[in-house]
Amino acid sequence: VLKNVELIAAEDTRRARQLLQHIGREKVEVISYFDHVEREKAPQLVSRLLEQGISMALISDAGTPCISDPGYHLVREAKMRGVPVHPVPGASALTALVSASGLPSDRLLFIGFLPSKKMALEKEIASWRTLNASIVFYEAPRRLKVSLAEIQRVYPNAEIAIGRELTKLHEEI
Repeated sequence: VLKNVELIAAEDTRRARQLLQHIGREKVEVISYFDHVEREKAPQLVSRLLEQGISMALISDAGTPCISDPGYHLVREAKMRGVPVHPVPGASALTALVSASGLPSDRLLFIGFLPSKKMALEKEIASWRTLNASIVFYEAPRRLKVSLAEIQRVYPNAEIAIGRELTKLHEEI
């Protein structure tokens, strides 16, 4: 895909350039597309695709676009305006952990990042009580102990799998 598109929207253009150099595709237009510009740039990019009849790839820094990474607004805009969107399966920390956790995977609820404020965190974790699913979330390393302590307080018998640097060189589960 990256060898054949005319435009690449990248969460981190420096990392994207490294990848493109590795595959021998240095002469392609790469634009910055990250969380804080996503709402503004999505309509402009889709208009450009339609007007110029070009193809584009969206890549995130170290994950899968739209899975706690930029992309939602772009995909939504494309869908609303009739531009086809084709996923390219790849590395995903979410699916990597689920597949290696040993926990039930027939019903999952993906939370994304947990709230950072104490009351919001407590409310979020308490809301899981009635769910019949494995809960998957992302958490910053500096907040992990607090989040795990709250989970243990509310669900003392919870089974937990923790993954770190998943889909990367120094992966730990």
